[in-house]
Amino acid sequence: MAQLLKVNFISLAGLVLVVGGIVGIGMGGYLYLKADAGLQSLESVYEAQGRYMTYDDDGNFTDRGTAEGGAKILSLLEDDYQFAINYSNLDPEDTLVNTPDELMVQYAIITYHTLNGTQTVVLDEDVEYKGVLYEAGSYDVAVDGRYYSDFDRKHPLEGPARTMAWSPLALSLNSALIGGVNSDLQAGMAHFLSWSVFMGFGLMFVVSGAFVVIGGVQLTRRQEVEEEAIERVAAAIPTTPLVAPSGAAD
Repeated sequence: MAQLLKVNFISLAGLVLVVGGIVGIGMGGYLYLKADAGLQSLESVYEAQGRYMTYDDDGNFTDRGTAEGGAKILSLLEDDYQFAINYSNLDPEDTLVNTPDELMVQYAIITYHTLNGTQTVVLDEDVEYKGVLYEAGSYDVAVDGRYYSDFDRKHPLEGPARTMAWSPLALSLNSALIGGVNSDLQAGMAHFLSWSVFMGFGLMFVVSGAFVVIGGVQLTRRQEVEEEAIERVAAAIPTTPLVAPSGAAD
């Protein structure tokens, strides 16, 4: 009886694994469908926006018509921002901006030209700031690689140049691009996890549970065979007392 209960518990454990695996596969399938729908939606957004990369005849990424300009953009992205570009996504045969790498290149384009641009500030009257007199007139103020927080907002030239360079348009475009990168990466990760983790481990649990159930059934059957053998041996043992032969006592 104890062995029979043990076998039943083994089979029960196997059934639990099978059920858990089926649940995991179901969750993976649901996550796959949701992630796939998200990726398809993002692809539709990219196609509607119609933003394209530009390349020269040698397949080099170009910015404003030159490969040198494109190299500076990629350098900003890789060297300054430490972003590992997957160059397989920079495909001259598929120029639609629809991958995280291409989105980050667009981010770098906007940032590079903002950092290296020049803004024209017009003073309507003379302004003195920290002992320096800035006469009324027009001034070309180089951004000179400065980000928004690097400018002196109270300075009569830097303050307006900061707002002009890092305009709401530039900041909002970069924010939208970063949001697109995050959405694409998250949807891609969910897509990967759905079949590699949930469905993969679910299938492993189902197979393992099936083997455990089969093992429990085999142990039960073996126990039954052993009990039947014991019963046959017991039935073959004589139940009448043996009679000693005559004269055996002498």
